[in-house]
Amino acid sequence: MAGCSGTGGGDGGGGDGATPPPKGKPRWQPRPGLAWQWQLDGPVDPSVDVPVYDIDGFENTAADVARLHRDGRKVICYINVGAWEDFRPDHADFPRSVLGGANGWSGERWLDIRKISVLRPIMEHRFDMCAEKGFDAVEPDLVEGYSNDTGFPLTARDQLRYNRMIADIAHARGLSVGLKNDLPQIPQLLPHFDFAVNEECAEFDECARLSPFIKAGKAVFHVEYAEPNSTFCTESRRLNLSSMRKRLELGVWRKPC
Repeated sequence: MAGCSGTGGGDGGGGDGATPPPKGKPRWQPRPGLAWQWQLDGPVDPSVDVPVYDIDGFENTAADVARLHRDGRKVICYINVGAWEDFRPDHADFPRSVLGGANGWSGERWLDIRKISVLRPIMEHRFDMCAEKGFDAVEPDLVEGYSNDTGFPLTARDQLRYNRMIADIAHARGLSVGLKNDLPQIPQLLPHFDFAVNEECAEFDECARLSPFIKAGKAVFHVEYAEPNSTFCTESRRLNLSSMRKRLELGVWRKPC
């Protein structure tokens, strides 16, 4: 769940170049400064007047996505790619060997992202779902397990390989893909990702680290939970981030800059 901030086995995992979209279907490239709504809790409320919605891929239907499209919105598919969730319909597809420690959210456990051959087909099926429902992009969550206590000896190299694989899977389906947090690996991953999603860079005085995305013409969708708008909006506007304050449960409420 959103809201928190070469070792091992496996095979394959993406090369160094960004994957082109399928022929005849240009990939959406969100530009800096676009306003957005991020709602993962409850049925999507389409009344917020912004051009971009980021919503749960499992909990929303193709009809929900089509309704947002009719209103002129682009729609991002939230998918957890770094942790197992016992409440998802495909939870039984994950063998116990890839399940690690709890990550602090109820019913979730970190994944052993070194096991590329096991996880890739599961993630491909999930991204197929996003594409079939008509989403324009994917927000893959928890792509920085290497910096957490997962129960596995994950390295930065493991994470780079996995994250590039995730980007390749999205691009092969004509979907844009956002880099969620993982600030230390922005230099290596910028060519592979079409935008960024960040939580709490202002609270930790790290927002300038996202500037490479802005300089590349790629949007940075940013939220703060604890900081009042008065403490981060001036800097967000200077950096051209798409910033707002949200409550941790990511319901409808939002307070944009």
